[in-house]
Amino acid sequence: MLLDLHRTPFVARLYAYAHNLPPEPKRFVKFLFVGTFGFVVDFGTFNFVHLFYDVPGVVTDEVITQALSFCAAVTSNFLWNIFWIYPKARSSPVVKKITMFVIVSVLSLFIRTPIFALALPVTTRAVAALGLVQRAPINLGNNLALAAAVVVVMLWNFFVNRYWTYRDAV
Repeated sequence: MLLDLHRTPFVARLYAYAHNLPPEPKRFVKFLFVGTFGFVVDFGTFNFVHLFYDVPGVVTDEVITQALSFCAAVTSNFLWNIFWIYPKARSSPVVKKITMFVIVSVLSLFIRTPIFALALPVTTRAVAALGLVQRAPINLGNNLALAAAVVVVMLWNFFVNRYWTYRDAV
């Protein structure tokens, strides 16, 4: 059933629309798909660490956990970028591309981490005030803070990688 998803009218129309876009908007749509997958990797890793290491008496530092989940997402995003969004980049020295991508990613982490740290007390208090702490199967406050940080760095990542890391791969 999942394999027939491409045959649904909505997905077929979406695919036809994306296929006919000019190169730059098409690249941005691909970036959004890769970013969505990276988002899943990021949140999956973040929640996996909390699920298995949130043991009574053991403190799981959210700021460190979000940095680790960020690293997992960066690895995934680099691979998708080099193989799908910017395939011409494979003809460039890979070590150079990885280095540039990591520099952009580390700068993203420096932007993202304070945003996460500042948003965390706000989102956890909001979740508690709304009475959602016991109802959510995941730590909703942490995830909302992470979402805020991810959204902020998304555009930074696209434009800096597009015009610096992959400028010769277009």
